[in-house]
Amino acid sequence: MAGLEGRERPREHADAAAVRWSPTVEDEHALKSLELYGNPAEAEVPLPSRPESAATARRLTQVVILRHWGLTPKITEEAVLLVSELVGNAVRHTGARVFGLRLHRRRGWIRVEVRDPSRGLPCLMPVQELDVSGRGLFLVDKLADRWGVDLLPRGKTTWFEMRAPDR
Repeated sequence: MAGLEGRERPREHADAAAVRWSPTVEDEHALKSLELYGNPAEAEVPLPSRPESAATARRLTQVVILRHWGLTPKITEEAVLLVSELVGNAVRHTGARVFGLRLHRRRGWIRVEVRDPSRGLPCLMPVQELDVSGRGLFLVDKLADRWGVDLLPRGKTTWFEMRAPDR
């Protein structure tokens, strides 16, 4: 994937100490992720295609939307859930070594993008009440105001947009 090859590690190594969750601790983790990986609102952030990268993507999304953009906890919570679903799909279904995360804000809207090197299109599947997997795009379809896929010469960008009132 152009521009992402060889970029599988954060800029520095983080301490792997396990700490009980609390809002303050989560804020600290989010700010540390921002420091280690970069700000996805300023430039695409490359992340390794591993399940644990979903937590990093959630933290980055949280700190940008809630702290930097000052949007509501509800918008933040929904965006964090949906970014986790897009990242999960990129990790599970694309065979990529690295994917990219990017956040945009424009008047009245936020947009979250996950770019990967696969040109395989995601598929919105019917979901049954007892299904334990396959709900990712279903959730994106239900919670986002818009979503889609942009094919690129080398891969694709899967994105969603949500209305976000201006301050």
